[in-house]
Amino acid sequence: MTPVVSIIMGSTSDLPVMKKAADFLNSMEVPFEMLALSAHRTPEEVADFARNAAGRGVKVIIAGAGMAAALPGVIAAITPLPVIGVPLSATLQGTDALYSIVQMPPAIPVATVGIDGAMNAAVLAVRILSLADSALADRYGAWTSELNGKIVKANRDLAEIKYDFKTN
Repeated sequence: MTPVVSIIMGSTSDLPVMKKAADFLNSMEVPFEMLALSAHRTPEEVADFARNAAGRGVKVIIAGAGMAAALPGVIAAITPLPVIGVPLSATLQGTDALYSIVQMPPAIPVATVGIDGAMNAAVLAVRILSLADSALADRYGAWTSELNGKIVKANRDLAEIKYDFKTN
């Protein structure tokens, strides 16, 4: 099975957050790989990965980074593939990583999700991939319908809660 999404993290200490992306991709039956690469400690390996990802069949890259948060930007500077950055809350509640990832120079875009938002990164990756994969689009549509059903049920349940001055 060839991965179509790469989940990249600076180290395995990022796994508790980045696992959320893996869990969602797995539930959507999207082949993915997970790698630890560091823009600062293994720059040659990062460059090799970014140069070769498209040729290996990867279509979207999710890169999580904390602190200096260079990893998504370095990858985006080398590959033509879409890169989704996940700022990690390693320090300063993740605001340092958020600012580093979202403030990319012109022509080096990195789509950026919220701090520790690895699941949203995977959802965005699935939306991108769904443009060319109708079966994946159907699975994603079924998942969003489930979400809708949960909110409809929540409103029915809330309607059953009684207060003297509650109007619904």
